[in-house]
Amino acid sequence: MRIDKFLKISRIIKRRTVANDACDASHVSVNGRTVKASYDVKEGDIVEITFGEKKLKIKVLDVRDIVRKNDATSLYEVVTE
Repeated sequence: MRIDKFLKISRIIKRRTVANDACDASHVSVNGRTVKASYDVKEGDIVEITFGEKKLKIKVLDVRDIVRKNDATSLYEVVTE
């Protein structure tokens, strides 16, 4: 699954276009490397997202296309905020 779609489905970022823009602006990295929106995210990847001064680091636990809002947090685990 593309990283921009994962960020939207997991509800870390509300809209896919915003996730796409974050990737284009080099605010998203996976396993220490800056990635584009088309990056194929896999289980076990460490994703780091920069929101202004704040950084969010998560570990991908599961990759699914359809997730209910209440189950969205089961897709990832927060490593650091």
